[in-house]
Amino acid sequence: MEKMNANLSYPARSTMNRTSVSGRVKLDELAAHLGLSKSTVSRALNGYSDISEVTRARVEAAARKLGYRPLSHAQAIRTGQVRAIAMVLNADEPDQHNPFLQDFLAGACEAASSHDWTMTISTATSEQDTLKVLSRLYEERKADGFILPRTLVKDARISLLRNLEVPHILYGRTGYGNPKDWLDVSWFDIAGETAICKAVQRLAGLGHERIGYVGSDLKFNYSHLRRDGYIEGLRAESLPLDPDLIRDGARTRDAGAVQARALMALDNPPTAIVFATDLAALGFYSVAEDLGLEIGRDVSVIAYDGIPESRYARPALTTFAVDSRMAGQRLATLLIRQIRGEPPATLRELAEASLIEGGSDGSPNLTPSELAQKIQHQE
Repeated sequence: MEKMNANLSYPARSTMNRTSVSGRVKLDELAAHLGLSKSTVSRALNGYSDISEVTRARVEAAARKLGYRPLSHAQAIRTGQVRAIAMVLNADEPDQHNPFLQDFLAGACEAASSHDWTMTISTATSEQDTLKVLSRLYEERKADGFILPRTLVKDARISLLRNLEVPHILYGRTGYGNPKDWLDVSWFDIAGETAICKAVQRLAGLGHERIGYVGSDLKFNYSHLRRDGYIEGLRAESLPLDPDLIRDGARTRDAGAVQARALMALDNPPTAIVFATDLAALGFYSVAEDLGLEIGRDVSVIAYDGIPESRYARPALTTFAVDSRMAGQRLATLLIRQIRGEPPATLRELAEASLIEGGSDGSPNLTPSELAQKIQHQE
């Protein structure tokens, strides 16, 4: 069932006395305060392209300071916009409670509020239901555009919104292997492939020559990119690519445990593993304990995401952290700019993840054959 909160962010309250009898600052009062015409102020607040960014920023700042709020229904009739952006989350995903979500939504709401827009969050029960919710929100004029998280290689949400001619921005890229699929799409992404490549190089620099990889579900575009990063890291360090060392499909702790255990069961197991996500990496901790292995000494681990739980693991997980709050802020800001008329293809940004060092990686104390013997003795 859909759950909605159409006001997760709130514009700042007025810090000045209001002069109107109703207590509401009017458009002509705001215009007089700025020394601009009512038409210029109105067009600036409604994002018309003939108003410069400098003037728009000045008008928006004064509106927030004076506490000016346009009548939403009148504005919607005049401009066709409700000054709201939205995101639909699939509650049926196995990792739906990913810890990144709270910071991400906070950042998106803050950015929307800074422009005097609101953020609507809805949930769906399946990928098909997600399409229905997106359509309904737009048809009921509850949103002017959408943030699409967790982009797929082939993403039906993008096709739907393209056909409806609805502004949208991706958190991630799409169309892996076919760049033409996203020639006209806006996106913000973190260079996960670069982070995973650096993780492999870090481990190689510590002396590891046999490095495994546990990836995520290949329906997601990021899964392919991060696996590419792993392969590029091996190539950069002149290490051989062994298909037996690559495992995919781990989105949860349990799945991470299964795939990591499979790597440890090899006749020639890796002395280090790079995980595409922190959750999958944390699943390896229980496996290591079962096998009598010490993470950081017997097997090194590096992951990606920087979720809070990674800091409380013992040893703390070495990971490449994503600034989820910043990601939410940028996505909301870029989407609003698109709704205001900027071409989608000009609204793309790629940021970097930051390494957070823990105790889960170090120089190898065992060769692969010695590691295999230790595991066999424990079993």
